[in-house]
Amino acid sequence: MTAFVLVSGHFTGGWIWREVSARLRAAGAEVHEANLTNNGDARPESRVGLETHIEDVLRLIDAAADPELVLVGHEYGIHPVLGAADRRADRLTRIVYLDAGLPQDGDRAAQLIPDQTVRELLLDPARTPADGLLPAPGRGEWHRWGSIAGLSAEALDRLTGLAAPQPVATLTEPLRLSGAVAAVPTSGILCTAGGTSIATIEAIVGSGMPQFRFLADPRVGFFDLDTGHWPMLSRPDELADVLLRAAAGEGHRIAPPPATEMPAFVRPHILDTPEHPLPDSAHERIGNLDLYLPEAETPLPAVLFVHGGPVPADLDPTPRDWPMYVGYGRYAASLGVVGATAEHRLHDLYSYPQAAEDLAAAVEALRAHPRVDGDRIAIWFFSGGGLLTTDWLAAPPSWLRCLAASYPILAPMPGWEAVDRRFRPAEAVAGAGRLPIVLTRAGLEAAAVAATVEQFVAAAQEHKAELELIDVPNGHHGFEVVDHIDEVRDALTRASASVLRHLRG
Repeated sequence: MTAFVLVSGHFTGGWIWREVSARLRAAGAEVHEANLTNNGDARPESRVGLETHIEDVLRLIDAAADPELVLVGHEYGIHPVLGAADRRADRLTRIVYLDAGLPQDGDRAAQLIPDQTVRELLLDPARTPADGLLPAPGRGEWHRWGSIAGLSAEALDRLTGLAAPQPVATLTEPLRLSGAVAAVPTSGILCTAGGTSIATIEAIVGSGMPQFRFLADPRVGFFDLDTGHWPMLSRPDELADVLLRAAAGEGHRIAPPPATEMPAFVRPHILDTPEHPLPDSAHERIGNLDLYLPEAETPLPAVLFVHGGPVPADLDPTPRDWPMYVGYGRYAASLGVVGATAEHRLHDLYSYPQAAEDLAAAVEALRAHPRVDGDRIAIWFFSGGGLLTTDWLAAPPSWLRCLAASYPILAPMPGWEAVDRRFRPAEAVAGAGRLPIVLTRAGLEAAAVAATVEQFVAAAQEHKAELELIDVPNGHHGFEVVDHIDEVRDALTRASASVLRHLRG
């Protein structure tokens, strides 16, 4: 049969697996629940860190009798699981990520903590708790660490009553991997109440971004569990069944994009105008800003296009060189205004404050450019960049003549607890006043994204914002590069005309 080593997340121990373990043993499996070292001794020489927990897991691996060995890591538990697996890769048959992130070499567990206040505390050495321990959540605080969907009052009481403080160093020490762990087959169990599902993973892989190709490896299987972040308490029988299936190599496989299909981010823009190319002198690159400049004797209004995300820092090419944004810049210039694109560092869900700073700097550089009329600016946002509309909606400056957005994310989605609480467009729209807002919606949008748009539209209507809606019924997310149909062309032409009317009015 199979031996399982079960490693739970923050604040918990082997006790959390009780019902799951009983089910696995009844099926004939060997089970080892990890009780990771946890002490309150703050002396430096006795500090418990990630390496301590890796050693705890190594001891369980070495003690397992069955040759078929599966490691299961829940949330934080995936860090010591991967650290141990990297040293015993030839001993393992599978690693299971249970509602866990995908940490890489050098990552710290604190980076993946959803609660912003806790994350900032841990990442600031000056604020580290003096006793070296992070207190366990109170009964009403567990939702800050993950969805509590499916937890009964009794289960929540048990979770709270048995929780223990987490040694801070386990969350701040970087994970070190040699690469050996990459040879071990993996499974992902996605607790869908948190906002991530197989459909989400398929969309990510389908984007064509190379860093996600490994998720389409045939050795990787996925399972959805319709529950919250602690399935060992909310759905123990179902979780045990899924673990047995994962150990047997079952699971949904993600199909990679066809080898002949270009990734969406490098496909041409539907409104690009290659038949009327701009001269080289009409394109300028200044810092994080690219400008597409039509011929003119006087300064012109400008439209700044703001890409979505998160986008990995090592992606090549970066958004400023994607045909989509080059196409928007060139198209704006063909209409007689300055088209500009701003590259920002939205590399993960924690980076929205940095991206907002980058955007503000790009706006100032754009307004200061001698070929730009700094009193006539429009900003156009896309996808995950939609959350960056917040500052501009809350207090629109007089020179901002229009704010546009295409298939935007306008509220943090389920599972996006890591987003700084400042970025809430549906709340900020109360301050928009008479700022014209042009919102283009994709009719075939993902449900989670569409829900954020509906929330924003309702808030905009409640506050009597000057909102214009343009719908693309048969358009998908990213329609200007994935749906080259007349419906998209007509909608973008209409949206562009509306933005230019506000700029010139």
